Amino acid sequence: MTQAGPPGPTAHLERAIRLPHATAMVIGTIIGASIFVQPSEIVGRMPTVAGVFAVWIVAGALTLFGALVCAELASAYPRSGGVYVFLRESYGPWLGFLWGWAMFWTMHSGIIAAIATVFARYAAYALPNFLDPIIVGDMPMKVVAVGVILLLSAVNWVGVRQGSTLQTLFTAGKLVAIGVMIVAGFVLGPAADGGVAGAVSGGPPVPALSGSAPGPDLRQFALALVAGLFAFGGWHMVTYSADETVDAPRTIPRALAAGTLVVTACYIALNAVYLHVLPMDAVAASTRIAADAADAVLGRGGGALLAGLVMFSSFGALSGIILAGPRVYYAMAGDGLLFGWLGSVHARFRTPHRAIALQAVWSSVLVVTGTYRALFTRVIYTEWIFFGLMALGLVLLRRRGNAPAYRVWGYPLVPVLFAIAAFAIVANQMVSDPGESATGLGLVLAGLPVYLIWGRRRG
Repeated sequence: MTQAGPPGPTAHLERAIRLPHATAMVIGTIIGASIFVQPSEIVGRMPTVAGVFAVWIVAGALTLFGALVCAELASAYPRSGGVYVFLRESYGPWLGFLWGWAMFWTMHSGIIAAIATVFARYAAYALPNFLDPIIVGDMPMKVVAVGVILLLSAVNWVGVRQGSTLQTLFTAGKLVAIGVMIVAGFVLGPAADGGVAGAVSGGPPVPALSGSAPGPDLRQFALALVAGLFAFGGWHMVTYSADETVDAPRTIPRALAAGTLVVTACYIALNAVYLHVLPMDAVAASTRIAADAADAVLGRGGGALLAGLVMFSSFGALSGIILAGPRVYYAMAGDGLLFGWLGSVHARFRTPHRAIALQAVWSSVLVVTGTYRALFTRVIYTEWIFFGLMALGLVLLRRRGNAPAYRVWGYPLVPVLFAIAAFAIVANQMVSDPGESATGLGLVLAGLPVYLIWGRRRG
């Protein structure tokens, strides 16, 4: 199989993403479904109110550090592809190729499949007679998941303006819903014994969870931090569409900083609500913490309302993630690292339509086969290897004399601390589960011989 040649030159990507759209993309892609389930894992490892908030604050700070690193790199290289471009410029095309390889086969497509499945599961909660897998089996729910992928891919096919506008509207609605949930939780929700209210008001100390050590150690904090960082995933995706962003060298840094700070504030406030209306033991044991908190505030109907919020949030996050990914494959095709036809731009809609279609097809395959679960859980930690290298790449590029419009605050401490944290996450995962970690790393490194073979064919 030979390369199809360079992409067609007549159509160009449309610059339609402005600061509100870019900021909404940062917020919307981060706030998906994780914040409505992930806090239980953190409370299970950090059995004190202070420890829980420390995890969320540190996770938010590290995410902000990564966002600032991305901001300078995006300011220096305001081109479609984001992290792919940054790694290519720092280390060479081989590392950029590995990022794109892992993105397509597992990381990005797996995220799309996973979030679409979450959407379908909550749709089954709302429509049990039609979608409940116990009643009708798994296939109708998979049809819903594939349907939402195809629908949002079609929206992004017909224009980045339409896709980014949809993302902005859903993000605005999501923030309003979260705001209502926070206010209702504190105003209407009863203060739970052993929750945050007692600790703040000077009441009896929050007890350690049954079976836990008297106090969390550094390893438990690190494991809780990994869970927190997972809930912040997706902050870097706004950099993928730099060619379609108005004044990208300034817009993307502002969007990254503002969006990350808004998300951190939302996460801390939501966790305060959870710990206000539910005891610590109940938070740690819950498998649907936001629904349980809603039930505590509104009665048994609260969980149904929360299911609607999770569907709304998942749909909005999916919109931004589907918009972002094809820009990487488009950039790789332009560099000759993928088939040239993937770099074509639709003459009328000015979108990378073939890359959008390919991503939709593969993500749908992962949904239908269910293989995204194994692939995604094995490979997602390797994303942090690339993030750590990206942060160190900023140091390398600074030494080469780069002078972008935005320069990261706190250099070199910020990129170095972020790189250390990224590699610590990877090391922790490899120690905790060496077998799965080796499999995931092997899947990523399998792209190296493909890159070498592709290079020979191009030559």
